[in-house]
Amino acid sequence: MSWVLLRGLTREARHWGDFAERLARALPGSASAATRVLALDLPGNGVFRRETSSATVGAMADFARGQLRARGLAPPYSLVAMSLGAMVAADWAQRYPQEIERLVLVNTSMRPLGRTSERLRPGNWLPLALVAARWSNAEHAERVIHRITCNRTTSLEQDIAAWTRIRQDAPVSIANAWRQLKAAAAFSMAVPPACPALVLSSSADHLVHPRCSARLAQAWQAAHHEHPWAGHDLPHDDADWVCRRIADWVDGG
Repeated sequence: MSWVLLRGLTREARHWGDFAERLARALPGSASAATRVLALDLPGNGVFRRETSSATVGAMADFARGQLRARGLAPPYSLVAMSLGAMVAADWAQRYPQEIERLVLVNTSMRPLGRTSERLRPGNWLPLALVAARWSNAEHAERVIHRITCNRTTSLEQDIAAWTRIRQDAPVSIANAWRQLKAAAAFSMAVPPACPALVLSSSADHLVHPRCSARLAQAWQAAHHEHPWAGHDLPHDDADWVCRRIADWVDGG
């Protein structure tokens, strides 16, 4: 069984940190050599930074599917995805139901279950516009992103240093950032996928209103857990909590 990790807007596999290893240890039957956890990059990010980002979420899902086929990894897959990555995962599961066994969606949103002001909270519009204006200033951009998305600051300077190195090593172009943002804003999904889904959200998410996740879980009749203090980047703020929730959900059938 392959567990596949998908990140959000302008982020890449390295932004998961050691989450893949933690999840692999937490999953029931994790001692099995058949269980693998791997992170994929979306076009325009990470190892694919020179690619043009897809104009639609569906095209991003097809790109991710192609990566797994190229690696010789056959379905079914379980997807753990956050924000834009969770939209990709949801689209994938809806259009290719035979390929997806489980979905874990973290702090995501989609039309018609979230208003524009909930999917990107207005307090972030100006800071993000200012980041765009200084896009080439890696450390400045990462400090703003950290402030908006993370509530755990015990490793702040280490995080900024690591994220700045990632941005300098594999910079996402401003054009690709806008393409990803527009694809996310346009994404709509009225019919839920057939596979089981777990929705995880953060009550103190300053980027996306947690009501988006609550409505999604209700509409899909999916299991839902809300973290009491973490920010939008829930796997960063409390990776162990996320792993426990996933492991308990899988173990419970």
